[in-house]
Amino acid sequence: MTGIKATRLAQFAWQRGQAFVRFDYRGHGADAARFTRYTVGDWIADALAVVDRLTEGPQILVGSSMGGWIMQHVALAGPDRVAGLVGIATASDFTERLIRPNLDAAARARLAADGYLTVPSRYDPAGYMLTAALIEDGRRHALLPGPIPIRCPVRLLHGLADPDVPWQLSLDLAAALAGDDVLVTLIKGGDHRLSEPDHLARIEAAVVELSRR
Repeated sequence: MTGIKATRLAQFAWQRGQAFVRFDYRGHGADAARFTRYTVGDWIADALAVVDRLTEGPQILVGSSMGGWIMQHVALAGPDRVAGLVGIATASDFTERLIRPNLDAAARARLAADGYLTVPSRYDPAGYMLTAALIEDGRRHALLPGPIPIRCPVRLLHGLADPDVPWQLSLDLAAALAGDDVLVTLIKGGDHRLSEPDHLARIEAAVVELSRR
């Protein structure tokens, strides 16, 4: 919640007089050392707890990468509490779509034997630990290929130069959503983080558009 997008959006909302809540899932941010203790179901529960306990009325949910997957589950659990979704490089079903297919036989064997596996990361020289529990729980929470019965307005932004989550995944999600008010913005040259000034301005514009509704 201390990242560029979260802090910029918080400032933007405050300037507009708009309520804003940002949070870290367990095992993320300051709690990152405990990442391997949790799975997708835990992070969905965290998001639902924040919406239930810290907000009032319909919310616009903004989710980046994995957060874009989590926000879909929040919308499904309480559609009356969600006025719209803004997804940034949305990593829907990333355990099934991005991780499992890229595990070779040796990696799968280590994961089965040890329950965990360290995989390379462009953001951390030490890599990150992947657990068998995360993979299996991710399968239980997979939503694609749909249909996904979400009918609120959805805005999806994705960089065409994203090296981590293929932009085609946002198109798959758009096709799977039940609602008709779904727009996908593909940003030429945009990376996974979409944290450059023009990227942030596009995110803010999506929030303003949904807020006016």
